[in-house]
Amino acid sequence: MSVSKALAEYVVSTSYNDLPDHVVEMTKKCLLDAMGVTLAAGGLCESCKAFVELAREMEGKQEATIIGYPHKVPAPMAAFANGAMAHALDFEDAHDGALVHSNAAPVPAALALAESIGEVTGEELITALAVGSDIVCRLGLALNENPLEAGWFIPPVLGAFGAAAAAGKILRLNEEQIVDSFSLTLCQATCSAELRYSPHSDVRAIRDAFGAKAGVLSALLAKKGVKGFESVFEGKAGFFNLYSKGNYDRSALARGLGETFEGANVSFKPWPTCRGTHAYIEAALDILSEVSIRIEDITGIKVIISSVNRMLCEPAEVKENPLTDIDAKFSLPFVVATALKHKSVTLDNFFPEALKDKNILKLAEKMTYDVDPSLSINDATAGFLEITANNNNVYSKRIDHAYGHPGNPISQGALVKKFQDCAGHAANQIPEINLKRAIDMIFSLEKVVNIAEVVNCFKP
Repeated sequence: MSVSKALAEYVVSTSYNDLPDHVVEMTKKCLLDAMGVTLAAGGLCESCKAFVELAREMEGKQEATIIGYPHKVPAPMAAFANGAMAHALDFEDAHDGALVHSNAAPVPAALALAESIGEVTGEELITALAVGSDIVCRLGLALNENPLEAGWFIPPVLGAFGAAAAAGKILRLNEEQIVDSFSLTLCQATCSAELRYSPHSDVRAIRDAFGAKAGVLSALLAKKGVKGFESVFEGKAGFFNLYSKGNYDRSALARGLGETFEGANVSFKPWPTCRGTHAYIEAALDILSEVSIRIEDITGIKVIISSVNRMLCEPAEVKENPLTDIDAKFSLPFVVATALKHKSVTLDNFFPEALKDKNILKLAEKMTYDVDPSLSINDATAGFLEITANNNNVYSKRIDHAYGHPGNPISQGALVKKFQDCAGHAANQIPEINLKRAIDMIFSLEKVVNIAEVVNCFKP
């Protein structure tokens, strides 16, 4: 059986009863986390407001809610606006092995369609999200060539296929229609890595808007009978030949399909920065908890990074003086300096005035780095940090699994607090009783009869 058909069969055949208990619980946590960071982005990310405004300006059915706003818009446009907010703060969950944000596009896509259809149950949403997230992760794990080298920024491209899978599951498409939907997604999903060289760009923040919308549109068109092509992933001009020179691990796609759900292996972010920075934040905070160091006494900071994480340190002149919040979150010098000064890293540390903090910028200039060629992509979220102070004492720490990883997990209580903190930054104040109800409903999502009840909790 072809890869494309196997994945389509998996999407169609998987039911809620096929999901292990830990997958169900993790999916519910992912949904809560996604809702929190989406609310915060609506209030904090200026570029997201254009997506919200555009969605509102588009005439059509009032089908689905823009999270954190009192407005309903057509389902594709709700996915578009909510997708823009999903990753804007770079605070949502991430798969450390596949280097993807596997829920950023599937959650807004599935929610928009579930609300627009009506009478979609919590069990159905859980299943759609588990399948969509799993496909994003598997596609990422299967890549044996780094698309970045050819100029492609791949995470939002992969996210679009997860959105299509989740949307197709909500729409109850058959196998042939799922393949058609994947085909239509391939014709829409793209992202240039040029965003890495453009510090003023908003694209890195709002990128998942396009994948979420593409997933919804593709599924809707497939349901109406629009035909795609059979070999979406493995074909001569299919996904893997386009983005990975045909070099991919088929076993990573098929191994344990329907039994092992990679979405259950995501990490939750305790800090609103690129996941690749987290081991260094944790190392810095651990060192500060063990010894007393004044930042004015620090003479040097050294990090050991993998080749994947060069982007967090280069070009040095940009990383030492980031111009935008999203660029700062992808700057290892700025993030580590922030952790050392404030003994924490929060959303407030990326406000415009924080980016101009001379003490942090001066400290960021003291960072040097070495690339260890022996570190693989699987080590992209591990890290080694060394601090030298005026007294010539050297303090170092290595982190193999950064806080939030399944092997170093965040408690449910900490995740709830993160959600509440994020909600406090929403564009419109959400009543406290609504937030509490949302938490309760999401943690008992399998009992929800209509997903619209959950979505309504996020209206001001």
